Amino acid sequence: MYMDEQMGLTNSRTFITSTILWVSTALAIHAESSQIFFEWTVSYSHRAPLGVEKQVIVINDQFPGPVLNTTTNDVVTINVHNNLTDPFLMTWNGVQLRRNSWQDGVQETNCPILPGQRWTYNFQVKDQIGGFFYFPSLLFQKAAGGYGAIRVNNGPVIPLPFPQPYKDLDVLIGDWYNTDSRLLRASLNVGNSLPEPNGILINGLGPNQAIFEFEPGATYRLRISNVGLKTSLNFRIQGHVMRLVETEGSYTIQQDYNNLDIHVGQSYSVLVTAKNQANCISYYMIASSRFIEAELLGLAIIRYPGSVEPPLGPITRGPATYDYTYSMSQAHAIRWNLMVGAARPNPQGSYHYGSINITRTLVLKNGIMIDGQELRYTVNGVTFVHQDTPLKLADYFKLTDASYSCVIPETPNDGTGVLPTFGTSVVDAVYHDFMHVVFQNPLQYIQTWHLDGYNFFVVGMEFGTWDESKMAGYNMVDAISRSTVQVYPIGWTAVMVKLDNQGLWNLRSQNAEYWYLGQELYIRVKGVGEEDPSTIPVEDESPIPENVIKCGEAIL
Repeated sequence: MYMDEQMGLTNSRTFITSTILWVSTALAIHAESSQIFFEWTVSYSHRAPLGVEKQVIVINDQFPGPVLNTTTNDVVTINVHNNLTDPFLMTWNGVQLRRNSWQDGVQETNCPILPGQRWTYNFQVKDQIGGFFYFPSLLFQKAAGGYGAIRVNNGPVIPLPFPQPYKDLDVLIGDWYNTDSRLLRASLNVGNSLPEPNGILINGLGPNQAIFEFEPGATYRLRISNVGLKTSLNFRIQGHVMRLVETEGSYTIQQDYNNLDIHVGQSYSVLVTAKNQANCISYYMIASSRFIEAELLGLAIIRYPGSVEPPLGPITRGPATYDYTYSMSQAHAIRWNLMVGAARPNPQGSYHYGSINITRTLVLKNGIMIDGQELRYTVNGVTFVHQDTPLKLADYFKLTDASYSCVIPETPNDGTGVLPTFGTSVVDAVYHDFMHVVFQNPLQYIQTWHLDGYNFFVVGMEFGTWDESKMAGYNMVDAISRSTVQVYPIGWTAVMVKLDNQGLWNLRSQNAEYWYLGQELYIRVKGVGEEDPSTIPVEDESPIPENVIKCGEAIL
């Protein structure tokens, strides 16, 4: 079982009473922050969650990996030992690293940790709370596992907007492929699409293998994340109601759900109150596939004291497989709770995002490019190409050759006859700008987009083609703030974001296939007049780490 018992094995906490603490990355730390340390060994193991053995990435011999249990403003130090035979990086999905994209763990911010080597991540969790997850970001390694849950708990002086649950439970759901991740990557490299998955895992286990113990009458907080490669999932619990309370660092208006769509890369917290029962009944926890031909079921067991297995009765049905309207209506109903505080005591609603003037609009349209026989995916006609030197290092060491980046068009090149192309796509942005981003999806499959380092307000989401007239219908009062959002087929989603976190931040498709094949870009956020990244003051962006790994032209 993947619960509280797994914590503490690799986690020690030292309370810091001084006003400022400097760690090896010279981070400026808030008063009464704490510093937590982890030792993680990343290695291979052979597991068979769906009955077919494959090579799986484990952390400290655990799959999923250890829970990264933190509190608002904690300073986190993680020593990662790479015992794989391939380079490795870890990224922190939804965790807003405080002005420190040096620690983001994606290909254009960090050189990889080479086989047999180690590297230490040092970062401070920004002012946020909630449930998130980490995963490998290189070489399609997410298909081999290597993921785990992240908790960012409320500071002791900030009350929860609901009674303290009896326990927190981490629930990682996701699609799974029996094929080795290297073979999947090789197939993508020669132009094939990713097939439909073989099944759905819950906490790294196949049907009926994950067990959750419930005490009668107790209330549990379930932190649920879709850690899969491509498949939207519907989550539900037989015979129980879920109260949605948080998503990706935002407390929501509390509403009850019988089922909840969770798209790739998204995280939700729900409260579930156990039944006051004396009978010996167990129940199914269900994660079922959405918007694909095959109906796949991930099943876990809710077990009460003395209950027998398997659960009685039919498996609770979810919404119709291709009912996009149902899914969008559910998304529209998820709203920001304006009356409660999150990481800070002031209510969330005291931040009036709707009164901030928009300084820039990006319209980003996903697409497909065929290069010879190879399939690639694009944003505004550009498929992303990685250079030997990460952009972050190229900026710092002033390697400004044109090959290091290209400026992506800020609107799609519709009707102009411009052919798709390759490039290392970057959007240059100014610190404290308020950006309006529209994701336009002209294709027949659902998309999910994620922005590292930030949350954004999901102000609009509809079917059809976006134009400026749609802004009149935006929710400018209580739109949910999150870091990962879905875009429905032949539809659009609009978000707004305050660029208050300096650095180079990855904006990507959360579909691992599309991301691997080019559907991403980077937003470079810097202050006005900052022409020399090597001289940026520490209060604006953290300096280059002392232990930085160099690669490409940065080592010349």
